[in-house]
Amino acid sequence: MRFSNRLSEVNEVNEKLANPAPLGLLGFGMTTVLLNLHNAGFYPLSSMILAMGLAYGGLAQVIAGIMESRRGNTFGTVAFSSYGLFWWSLVLLLVLPQIKIWDVSENSPLQPTPPTAMAAYFFLWGLFTLLMFFGTLRTNRALQFVFVSLTVLFFLLAAKELTASTDLGTIAGYEGIICGLSAFYLATAEVLNEIYGKTLLPV
Repeated sequence: MRFSNRLSEVNEVNEKLANPAPLGLLGFGMTTVLLNLHNAGFYPLSSMILAMGLAYGGLAQVIAGIMESRRGNTFGTVAFSSYGLFWWSLVLLLVLPQIKIWDVSENSPLQPTPPTAMAAYFFLWGLFTLLMFFGTLRTNRALQFVFVSLTVLFFLLAAKELTASTDLGTIAGYEGIICGLSAFYLATAEVLNEIYGKTLLPV
């Protein structure tokens, strides 16, 4: 009987799963801030941003998505996995034309991504984020703000690609910094509130 109870306790401990949301939010938030500091004109695009996009923005969010799947959270699985893969796709869009693994001459059927195609890319991600926003209406205000500001960011980036407006690019940069910091705040709040067992940072 004691062995059975002990086994039950062990299984119960093993089934206690960590909350992966702060990992995904930090991966998203920190990478978004760094990229949009570039968009706002603070420094040029560099390997630092690409490395963050591959590792923390990309890989960390994919890991968080897999962990959310283990917890049975469909929204978290779709959101974190999708945005992690978004970062990987964005890095590939920036890097692939530079490493010349294919012929990109005028006669080649495969060309570097034109602004109209990038606008379609950002617009579709904006539409996806807008639809995902409706899933946050059953959650906290902080997460709702992250998704609203991210939707605006994607649409601003799409407009910037279509118009080639540097002013829109700068506005998108500052808006993206706010978006990234809001995700950073929410992640910090979830970690600290859980550790202390009370609301230190309201969400």
